[in-house]
Amino acid sequence: MKSIFDVSGKVVAITGGGGILCGTMAKALAEAGAKVAILDLYEAAAAKVADEIKAQGGVAIPVPCNVLDKASVEAARDKVIAVFGRVDALINGAGGNKKEATTSPEMPFFALPPEAIRFVFDLNFLGTLLPSQVFGKEMVERGSGVILNISSMNAIRPLTKIAAYSAAKAAVSNFTQWLAVHICQNCSRDIRVNAIAPGFFLTEQNRFLLTDEKTGALTPRGKTVTEHTPMGRFGDPQELVGTVIWLLSDAAKFVTGVVIPVDGGFSAFSGV
Repeated sequence: MKSIFDVSGKVVAITGGGGILCGTMAKALAEAGAKVAILDLYEAAAAKVADEIKAQGGVAIPVPCNVLDKASVEAARDKVIAVFGRVDALINGAGGNKKEATTSPEMPFFALPPEAIRFVFDLNFLGTLLPSQVFGKEMVERGSGVILNISSMNAIRPLTKIAAYSAAKAAVSNFTQWLAVHICQNCSRDIRVNAIAPGFFLTEQNRFLLTDEKTGALTPRGKTVTEHTPMGRFGDPQELVGTVIWLLSDAAKFVTGVVIPVDGGFSAFSGV
């Protein structure tokens, strides 16, 4: 049974790998024996994660990458292949919200600036589509591979205040299903495309909504989130790892086109 969950030797490219959630995934995959390419717009953040992995005896490289620039993504792919020879799996983790695209008493929906909405939508959706094109083409040429997208609980249960982010993540979930079918029918039945939909994990993007910037205490929104999560808390980034390894491994060999919630029961709770 252990062998079907084995990811050792696999080459995994992770966009947004310098962030909290994807950085945790990268470290866990490296600990499990994968070779990890940390792709991030901020090369210093990618290098920090890669250095931490190497300090623990793992194999990782930092790769600068702007997921909204196809040429940059192609350059990142070429570097990964030059170092590791191939890419077995792509995790599309780059994404996030923007304060300027979030409604508030000072910023009603009707005044949300189009440029902020466009930024959030592009970062989450286009930033998933472009790497899927670039790395997916390489997988198709080899005939095998795995693409794992990072959707969100917002795609399943849209939250108040964050219209652009919710819509963008819904697009990511829809695209995950579309791409899974397209690749199976037109390219290779040995390339799988899935997504995870994390519930509530504190990141730099949502911290200002869920906790008080000065005290660190839960905001009213943060309290509502935990009250509507049957497990009664935010998730720990490490709690994403098991699902990620399952979906990247042969244990999920017949799983494609699904979006798996990892949410402490949030999506199952009606609020009553």
